Order: sequence, then C-alpha cells, then structure tokens
Amino acid sequence: MFFTFNSTRKWLFVAGGLLSLFGLIAFTEARHGQKRVRAVVIQLDQIDGHRFLTRKDVTGYLTNEGADPVVGKAYDEVDFKRLETRLRQHGLVRNCQVSRDLMGNLLVMVEQPRPLARLMPSGDGIRAVSGQYVSEEGRFFPISMNYSARVPILTGTYFVRNRSLASERNRPLLELLKRINDDPFWRAQITELSVDELGEVTMWPQMGNHRIELGPPTDLEAKFKKLKLVYTDVLPAKGWDRYSRVSVQYRNQIVCE
Repeated sequence: MFFTFNSTRKWLFVAGGLLSLFGLIAFTEARHGQKRVRAVVIQLDQIDGHRFLTRKDVTGYLTNEGADPVVGKAYDEVDFKRLETRLRQHGLVRNCQVSRDLMGNLLVMVEQPRPLARLMPSGDGIRAVSGQYVSEEGRFFPISMNYSARVPILTGTYFVRNRSLASERNRPLLELLKRINDDPFWRAQITELSVDELGEVTMWPQMGNHRIELGPPTDLEAKFKKLKLVYTDVLPAKGWDRYSRVSVQYRNQIVCE
C-alpha cells in the first residue's frame, strides 16, 4: 500500500512537470508570435445596414496600397498613430482606432461618415463639386462604389464658394439638413434642396408638382410647422397637384399658388 502511494505521487510529479514544460513551450511560442503582426482584423460600422467601405479598401489605405505591408512586421516597428493618421486622410473614414490583441493581431476599428445630403452640379455650367455627400459634421466626403445612400440631392450656386458646411456661418443650413434627416416624414418627402447665392433655400417634394420656398434656413420650427399644416390640411383638401408654389418663408404667412 505504501509502495502504491509513492508510485502514484511520483507519476503525479512527472505529469505535472510535463504539463508545466508544455505550458512553458506554448507560452514561449505565443510570446514569440505576439512580437509580430499575425493578421489584420478590421471592424467596420454600417450606414443603414450598408457600408461605403470594404475591408479590402481599409487594408489598402492601411498599407498604402500594399507598398507598406504590416502583416509579419515586428510590433516595435509598428507606429499605431501613424497608421491612424494614414487612415484618417481618406474621406470615407470618419474616425478610426488601431490597436493589438493578446494573440498578436492588429485590430483596426473604422467609423464611417453619416450622410445628410448628396451634392450635385446644378446643370447650368456652374463648376460646383460633383458627386459628394455632406456629413453630419458639415464636411463633404466622396461617393462610394459600394453603396449609394438615399438622401436628398443638394444643388445651387451657393456651393461654388462654400465647400464645407462646418463653419458657424453655414450652421443654419446644416441644421436644416439634420432636421429633414431626423424626421421620418420629411426624410421621405423632401427629395431635393437648392440653395442660391444668398443662401435662400427652395425644396422639391416627392409628392406633388410644387416647389417649397423656405427662404433663409432660419426660424425652422415655425416654418416647418406651417409646412406641416399645408401637407395635413391644405393639399389633401385642394389636391396634391393644385399648386406649383408653396411659400412659408414669411412670418405668419402661407402662400399657395
């Protein structure tokens, strides 16, 4: 009985030693693997269930189109901030973060800009920027071959000189686009906005043959309240094609003709 107990204890020691040895080997190999980039793991957010970017796009941005590969590179040679700066130079990247995990993978998280409208040429020879979106922050960013967002069209001579809506001067126009985007009714109804040189806005709806003269994008609460009255009371009673012009730009007035 005493012999059996000693033999069992001896084998337990041997087994424990072997497990420790294998564990040390595995730990050493894992540590060695963590010294270099094993793989690039890209996480992309979605816009309305779609993406402007693909993982292939992000990989191309990250590696300077393959000229500066990162897989296999030693981590002490990887500059995370430099990679983030490289990604943010592209208009379809709103924000990003580059880090690593315990397995030696390079983690790349990319946030895409969210569009409020799509800027298009006015068709009258004006050399405005073509085929760009306006983001929630008021900056323009390029269209994507992967996804076309369903947002209102934005035209007009105003954009010949104004290549961004992020300034304080253009904040009212940006707030107008946000109001339309945030309201399901107006998001479905307003298909196009035109802004003239003075910054006055005319809108075209999905239903009806009329234009909506909003004027300057100020006093939006009062103007949309009057416009909602037109759509809930006037047009259903008079007919959706009765008027060619609806104006709510003047205080305490609704003009339909």
